Amino acid sequence: MHILLLYGSPRKKGLTAQMLNIMREECEKRGDTVEALFISELTVKPCLGCKVCRDKGACVLPEDDAQRVLKMLQKTDAVIIGSPCYWGNIPGQLKVLFDRLVYGLMRDTPRFPEPLMKGKKCLLVSTATTPWPFNILFNQTRGAVKALREICRYSGFKIVAAVERGGTVKEPKLTEKDRRKCLAAVKKLK
Repeated sequence: MHILLLYGSPRKKGLTAQMLNIMREECEKRGDTVEALFISELTVKPCLGCKVCRDKGACVLPEDDAQRVLKMLQKTDAVIIGSPCYWGNIPGQLKVLFDRLVYGLMRDTPRFPEPLMKGKKCLLVSTATTPWPFNILFNQTRGAVKALREICRYSGFKIVAAVERGGTVKEPKLTEKDRRKCLAAVKKLK
């Protein structure tokens, strides 16, 4: 299986990255081919909202890392997306990337959007400083996961699991329970 990991946090050693690293190691142990990208290292200009890509199937902006990520998504079997919670949502850099990829993730039709990533699996990870259970009740990690679910659902990805972790300030280290949740989620990618 070919798996793409999208690290949506700018913190390379933060809990989101640590959780994705656990998943990455497990996938590699299984023999999967794994590619990983740190979104904060990409150069992606913001979408202009012109919607030309919807008709032409290509973005009008000069080529940047958005097209590279789209090509990677097209050839992968599964994607694991990790995102910290920023104001109950995903970080802006991750949102800008998905805004730029819309033409390659779904196609407009007269009735409903046609998903272009059908048959691919997806696993979502979100962390928040808000302690458990308030990270869920106040739509912190739940808000980030909800935003990612919308993007992935319209794109046609089958979401196999979502792992949410709150209280990253009070409990800044991963626990054995966190590790088990990550490993259990990866098993659902098979």
